[in-house]
Amino acid sequence: MTDAAPTKSPESGLIPPTSPAAPQGAPPPKPAPVPATVPPAPSSAATPTGQVTGQVTGQVYDQLARIEDKCARIEDKYARSEALLSRVEDKMENAATRMNEAARQSDLAALRNEVRGLTDRTRRLPGTGALVLTAIITAVLTVVLMVAVQRLNLDSLLPPRAAPTTAQ
Repeated sequence: MTDAAPTKSPESGLIPPTSPAAPQGAPPPKPAPVPATVPPAPSSAATPTGQVTGQVTGQVYDQLARIEDKCARIEDKYARSEALLSRVEDKMENAATRMNEAARQSDLAALRNEVRGLTDRTRRLPGTGALVLTAIITAVLTVVLMVAVQRLNLDSLLPPRAAPTTAQ
């Protein structure tokens, strides 16, 4: 059987030895994984551990301060963006109001043109006095002509009256 722990050969420190019992065509056995070790934190004999942890915590506090500064800058940018958006919203509302007012003005202008056209057409029509005078003259002439037709015995010129029809 093969040894689970690789041993260094004196000729080469990189190639682990193989057992003679392994067949020639078979792949070589896999070496056992070597556990990774984390190198210890550098510590000097002149500095006590309290100072090292103080330096680490100081670095952490500095990093937290930088993060807080970044957060404050982001909040300021957000506040400026929000103020800018509210100003844009106000400008859009003002522009919409002006456009609505302009549309109303154009509608009013179109309405004014229509009223002006109607006024021009009705201005050319005869007034109330002329219509009343025409009605009076027509009534008087009708009466005079009917009296003349009856006096001159011109009833035969009038169309005969239609006999009333009886329902059967």
